[in-house]
Amino acid sequence: MYANKVKKVVAVHDLSGVGRVSLTIVIPILSSMGFQVCPLPTAVLSSHTQYPNFSFLDLTEEMPKIISEWKKLGMQFDAFYTGYLGSPLQIQIVSDFIDDFRQPESLVVVDPVLGDNGKLYANFHDSMIKEMRQLITKADVITPNLTELFYLLDLPYKEQNTDEELKFYLRQLSDQGPEVVIITSVPVLNDIHKTSVYAYNRSGNRFWKITCPYLPAHYPGTGDTFTSVITGALLQGDSLPIALDRATQFILQGIRATFGYEYDNREGILLEKVLHNLDMPIQSSSYELI
Repeated sequence: MYANKVKKVVAVHDLSGVGRVSLTIVIPILSSMGFQVCPLPTAVLSSHTQYPNFSFLDLTEEMPKIISEWKKLGMQFDAFYTGYLGSPLQIQIVSDFIDDFRQPESLVVVDPVLGDNGKLYANFHDSMIKEMRQLITKADVITPNLTELFYLLDLPYKEQNTDEELKFYLRQLSDQGPEVVIITSVPVLNDIHKTSVYAYNRSGNRFWKITCPYLPAHYPGTGDTFTSVITGALLQGDSLPIALDRATQFILQGIRATFGYEYDNREGILLEKVLHNLDMPIQSSSYELI
């Protein structure tokens, strides 16, 4: 009668003491959207890795212990959301965890963090790409950026792409398992002042596109922010294009709220100033069917 009706999201991310990234982004966003976040931390850092110096505690050995205790408790999760994973072994641990705990109605969201700007992140090798290709086969939704898209498809990176090319890539990735594929950080042809997000939903065979202004500032954690809002919106029952709208508008609000300050960009967007916007309805829709 008094069962806990709040949906549980297990978030597999690292925890940074300084800088709004990973769990310090995921927990407040999904909590404010009405979900209980159960962290499965992959590492603890003094600050995220874009600072010149930081401490790093690898929790790879602790992750199976946490999972084992959850198993004893009979824990069940409504959604699994994975972000930065530090090694092929961590990907294997998460893959087995999903297999073991997944329910028929569970939502699995994988942000396949591998690289950006056409390159792998530091200390990542081909073994990471191989394991990530396996992990996305278990996902319902994946959110690669353009660089990660090409790594997952084993194709050479190409910055400029037509709508038809991107639709082909989206369908190829979806054929590997995920029903929904969302590509972020796609440059707009012949317009350096805009950026796009493309999405494909295999159910209905429809492609979506949202184009928004590009502001010349880099804030760590925007990818985590985007996928967190997507996850929350889908769990709330939003359609895919509305979830895309909600996420892109929230990112834009966060950047605009931060952009005017004399501020160390490494700390990320001023999440606290815009978090309440997640309770507001979408003011205007910017998605288009392609």
